[in-house]
Amino acid sequence: MVGYLIANYRIEKTEAYEAYPPAVVPTILSYGGEVLVADYESEVVEGQASSVSIVLKFRSKDDALTWYNSSEYREIVHHRTDNSEGFVLFADEYAIP
Repeated sequence: MVGYLIANYRIEKTEAYEAYPPAVVPTILSYGGEVLVADYESEVVEGQASSVSIVLKFRSKDDALTWYNSSEYREIVHHRTDNSEGFVLFADEYAIP
């Protein structure tokens, strides 16, 4: 079953964060992932959320977690976590019964 990473965050230190996007994309692709959404000006219409919305697609949630825990990603994730505030979650694709 397809798995997704969903992230929503606010960038707090723009200059320091700028190293993250070009560094992270090759790691996503090397683990079979696909960037479906990378919106830095998301429009929030309900609840509390931030302006950056990211959706990544992997063959499975396990594959997404493998990428997330990989040494390649662990080496660069600090560019995001040190310079933004928000959340990351993993979800399975919905299968219509």
